[in-house]
Amino acid sequence: MDAALATSRESGLPRIQVTPNQGKFLQLLAKACGARSILEIGTLGGYSTIWLARALAAGGRLVTLELEPRHAAVARANLDRAGLSGIVEIRVGPAQSSLDELLAQHEGPFDFVFIDADKPGAADYFSTALELSRPGSVIVIDNVVRRGRVIERETDDPATQGIRRLNERISAEPRVSAIEVQTVGVKGHDGFALVVVNG
Repeated sequence: MDAALATSRESGLPRIQVTPNQGKFLQLLAKACGARSILEIGTLGGYSTIWLARALAAGGRLVTLELEPRHAAVARANLDRAGLSGIVEIRVGPAQSSLDELLAQHEGPFDFVFIDADKPGAADYFSTALELSRPGSVIVIDNVVRRGRVIERETDDPATQGIRRLNERISAEPRVSAIEVQTVGVKGHDGFALVVVNG
């Protein structure tokens, strides 16, 4: 894990990956639901990907989506080093296009979904991820509190506006139960949404 962080840093990737305790939390959530198939939206350098891939049940697989080819190349190197390249597929391109391809190819359902990509697209990513899920699937979305700015209705920040749209989408969706949990740590005041697809 330290090597993955170091490689990402040396490659000039933005330092926006999950923290170690967040990674461990994601891993435990995925293990708790016995995930055999995981979808990750937003690969970056593959740090969270490694945490999640190590949670897979035997014979499982993980599909991760990344916009930037350079980030995907760093992630591939990190996954190779971790011995996980055989169970992880990186798809490069705009996340929504990749999600639409997964739907068209009848991929899924995915037992666990982690959304940590551009926030303006979060609501649409959630909606498509829901279509790729099943009753009992768990969907986690990162960075939904944004230092409390998400409650500011008049904000002109595109990321915060995107999370507000996500919250509205989740609250109007009868197929899920959800809660948002605030976190405070080395990355400041933020939080994640925990969504379970209803049976």
